[in-house]
Amino acid sequence: MRRRELITLLGGAAAWPLAARAQQAAGVPRIGVLMPLAETDPEEQARQAAFEAGLKEAGYVKSQNVVIEFNRVAAQYDRLPGLTADLVRRQMAVIVTPGSAPAALAAKAATNTIPIVFSTTGDPVQMGLVASLNRPGGNMTGVSYLSGQLGAKRLELLREMVHRVDLVAVLVNPVSPAADADLRDVEAAARAIGQQILVVKVDGSRDIEAAYAALVEQRAGAVLIISSNLFSVERDLLIKLAARHSVPTIYTSRDYVEGGGLMSYGASLRDAHRLVGIYTGRILKGEKPADLPVQQSTKIDLVINLKTAKALGLDIPPTLLARAEEVIE
Repeated sequence: MRRRELITLLGGAAAWPLAARAQQAAGVPRIGVLMPLAETDPEEQARQAAFEAGLKEAGYVKSQNVVIEFNRVAAQYDRLPGLTADLVRRQMAVIVTPGSAPAALAAKAATNTIPIVFSTTGDPVQMGLVASLNRPGGNMTGVSYLSGQLGAKRLELLREMVHRVDLVAVLVNPVSPAADADLRDVEAAARAIGQQILVVKVDGSRDIEAAYAALVEQRAGAVLIISSNLFSVERDLLIKLAARHSVPTIYTSRDYVEGGGLMSYGASLRDAHRLVGIYTGRILKGEKPADLPVQQSTKIDLVINLKTAKALGLDIPPTLLARAEEVIE
């Protein structure tokens, strides 16, 4: 290790407890949380509850021995520098960025002393969040969950559901930090099985309806959506457009299916939020982010909506139904 790297590592690991101890000396510790969805969103409420449950497992209960300040980002990435700077200025004991790689990167840019706990899809090492999974170093640690890496499996499940599909449209938000890696995974899987795909890039909310019009015009028989905070925020619109155009679609998380989408296959984000809560509590007790390995959330859910399948005229194979963790009727 170079001398400069060693000094940086020791400085970050040694300095962060000072901020935490100063916060606790003033009273109840405060946690600043950057949540990606609106407060009224049912999925956001479920993930928030999971985070608080994890904190409770670690011995911290909101409004009793810890204060939690939730900040809503809603894919407005231009707000992140200001939000993170404010949390740093007010000396939060821990900054938490569950389910948002852009928020984690903004928090990293804002401070190298206050502990940060993240959860994100993709590889935190490749994103530059941590030095390694086993020894994160610095002031960051958290949870990495499978999402983009499941693209090949999603394509397989979609083909099994639809039986025969000549062209699959892939919706991707190129602004998402993990977008390139996730898309490569899907493209490699498509080449391996000879499946033709149509990549449709969506840069913002205003592009979503045009994207669906384009894929319908190209006669795409199904849609695969790649993980993105933008798509999570615009979940209801995506579900509505899939229904309007009668296009079978596979999503990345169960909340899409609970809202009327056809099928999802992906990591349990609620479980990931619970793990983030546990790590946050452990840091409040004095453990260092540099010494807490990045956890791998391995709980994967396949969820199918029977009502939506019927509306699309799909006959779901019994073998597919048998593999589902949940079937919504």
